[in-house]
Amino acid sequence: MADYSYSRKVEASFEEALQRAKAELAEEGFGVLMEIDVRETLKAKLGVDFPKYVILGACNPSNAHRSLQLEREIGLLLPCNLIVYEHEGKTHVAMLKPTAALGIVGNAALDGLAREVEERLKRALDQV
Repeated sequence: MADYSYSRKVEASFEEALQRAKAELAEEGFGVLMEIDVRETLKAKLGVDFPKYVILGACNPSNAHRSLQLEREIGLLLPCNLIVYEHEGKTHVAMLKPTAALGIVGNAALDGLAREVEERLKRALDQV
């Protein structure tokens, strides 16, 4: 596991894990703003096969608003990215740690918010 991410294997099919991830994000107050099917995109654009892999862009409007008030260009790091993918026959879920992503900004006022968001996202992934 990389320092910038939180990842875990789940005992569920890819499709079930994807639906559960969306449901658990909603439970934690996050909406999914975008969903990118990487497998489908690579097939359509490059004609290559790739395992099932979806990127979810999740956002909690209150937290996004707070972060934008603290750092105007923070939108470059939003929304929070999570992935659901298959690797070697197993389903995985992972997220970019907000503490790592927002840490590059160098604005100490964002630290507490990043920890709060990270805890909520981790809780959601732990329930998938």
